[in-house]
Amino acid sequence: MSLRFIGIDPSSGTGESPTVWVDEAKGEIVFQGWLPSPELEAECGATEVPGHGKGIPEGEGVVRIPARMASMVREACDAVERADVR
Repeated sequence: MSLRFIGIDPSSGTGESPTVWVDEAKGEIVFQGWLPSPELEAECGATEVPGHGKGIPEGEGVVRIPARMASMVREACDAVERADVR
């Protein structure tokens, strides 16, 4: 399997487990997190950024993870930037 576990929210309770992995074969960061509220998803979909239209494209979604997992996200970023993962 090409998924490398990076970390799980240290404050996860039973039934909650925001998690970060690296897909080493594809060079991608994979997040498991909380689904957004309808309001947050609508706000994200309504926000226009340069070079990108409004809306959330088919096959994409909004996922929330706690800020306390920032170090895990950094570790995952470092892992996919290493030459052995590309």
